[in-house]
Formats: sequence, C-alpha cells, structure tokens
Amino acid sequence: MRRKAGLILLAFAVFFTALSPLLRWYAFTRLSKVPANQYQTMVLEAKNATLLDYGTMTSRTVPKVIIVQTLGGNVEAAEKIEKTAGRDVVVWDGLSYVQGPDGAMVSRIPERYIFDAHSQEPVHATGEMVDGDPVHRDGIEFKWPFLTQKRDYEYFDAQARVTRPIHYKGTRTFRGVKVYYFEQTIPWTKVPFPRVVPVKGITPESVAKTGTTRWYTTVRKFWVEPLTGAPVYEEIHKEELRGGTLLGGRDRVTVFAGHVKMREVHIASTVALVKHNRLLMLLLASSLPWGFLILGAALLSLSLYLEARGRRPDDPEPTAVVEPEPVTA
Repeated sequence: MRRKAGLILLAFAVFFTALSPLLRWYAFTRLSKVPANQYQTMVLEAKNATLLDYGTMTSRTVPKVIIVQTLGGNVEAAEKIEKTAGRDVVVWDGLSYVQGPDGAMVSRIPERYIFDAHSQEPVHATGEMVDGDPVHRDGIEFKWPFLTQKRDYEYFDAQARVTRPIHYKGTRTFRGVKVYYFEQTIPWTKVPFPRVVPVKGITPESVAKTGTTRWYTTVRKFWVEPLTGAPVYEEIHKEELRGGTLLGGRDRVTVFAGHVKMREVHIASTVALVKHNRLLMLLLASSLPWGFLILGAALLSLSLYLEARGRRPDDPEPTAVVEPEPVTA
C-alpha cells in the first residue's frame, strides 16, 4: 500500500515539476501579447510653453500646448506582414497632433510602427515610416517589453529618426506601484521639417530653399511597471529654427519649448490598468511556476520517504512458547 501511494505521489511530483517551466517559458510568452486591434488615445500638455507664431515668425509664451497621441492597430496590415514574418505582428498607425491654446493645429506627424506582439522588438516591413519618410527602427518605441529589465535599452527617437540608449536610473514607487525609471537625452540635432504646418505655402522644400534648418533636443523620462511594461511618460522638449533668410537675419527662433506631461486622467487610467493586469501576469510569470516547482519537490520528497518505509523488513514473528509435556511414571 505504501509503495502504491509513493508511486502516485511521484507521478504528481513529475507533473508539477514539468508544469513549472512550461508555465513560465511557454504559456506566459505566448499569452502575454499586444492585441493586433488595440486602439488608444493619450493627451499630453505643456503648460506655460513657448510657441512660434508662424504668421509673424516670433515666439511667445502661451498658457498651454496640447499633444494628442493616437495609436490604432491595423489588423489587415498586420496579417499581411505575418505571412512573411512568421510571427505575431502588431502594426500601429499613430498620429501626434499638436494644437495651440486656441485649438488651432501646430503640427501633425503620422507614424507607422511595426513590432513583435510578444517581445515588442521592431519588425521591418514596407510601410514603416515617420511623417511619410521610410525609417528602419532599431530599439523600442511607445511600448515597453513585458518583464522589463533593470538595464539600458535602445529607444527610437521619431523626431531625429535615430536610435539612442535610454538609461535605467533606478527603482522607484509611483502611485503605490513599483516602477523602473528610465531617462534618455537627445542632444541638439538637426531634424526634418514637418510636412504639415499651420501656414499655407510653407513646405519642407520651400524652407530648404531659404537655408533655414530645424533643430531639436529633448530629455525623455519613463516610469515603467516592469511586469506589464506599461509606462508613464514626460518630456522636456525644445525645437528651434536656425539661420537662413526665413528668420529675417536672426540667428535662431524657438519653435516650441515646454515640459510635456501626461494628463492626470491618463496617468490614473494607466495605474488602474496596471493594477488590474499585474496579478494575472505575476501568477503566470512567477508565483505559479515557483509554487509548482516547490510543490513538485515536496511531493518527490514524500514519495521517496514512503518508498523507503515500504522497503523496511517486516518485524519478526514472536517465537511460540511450547508448553512442556507432563512426565508419566
């Protein structure tokens, strides 16, 4: 009976021990993916910002500049790319729409971002672009990877069309959630002129003829929840026009300068979503795999104990006492 119970416990030990790495390295990596049809909108603000008035070509301080970022999953495009890529792909068609305090457009820059649904690594395919210019992204953009690590990453800067390191700066607590803080600095860099500006007749080609160039620098800050890769984001952003006849003899003019932050409603929504999804991801990535491994080890120990008990020799039977026969005369 002991041997039978030991064999049953051994079978369960093997089952739970084998299930542990399957949950972590198979189930988790396949279940944790960005949906191909995901759509999201985020609004950022820069209060008391500096903004260029294209009508007079002078800079002025305005109460607020609003940046609306939309990211929409293009399922049809993703399915076409998956046929040749051989993996789950997400295609995000994005738009950064900047408007001044009066609601008028300042600029609009479309993007197409193509990446692996599980790892968030870029997938290079036809259509990858920023503001109509084909690009070859290296590094992440927008979406941080699941199980973000305490290390530097490569991050793609859409303004400069370059990839630069974004540095891990430590672990912090943000709104009651443990996060990793990352920071990237893009030094003053010459960048393309937007294709769409609020003044008719001004195009990248017409600006190039004047000899005026556009320059940009930024400090990018992310607070990333490591399990889900969900970020809270802000940026200290500056743009200038330099040289050429467009500025009327001036050396440089500020196009935009401000401290860009997510609106409170989007921060609260991100934190709530993280708290909702974090438990399930924690179970699949850590708690259940480690729990099943410990359970398997305990069952194995118990089965070996019962097996050892079953192999002990039985206690010897007691010696029968023989009564002496009576002696007859």
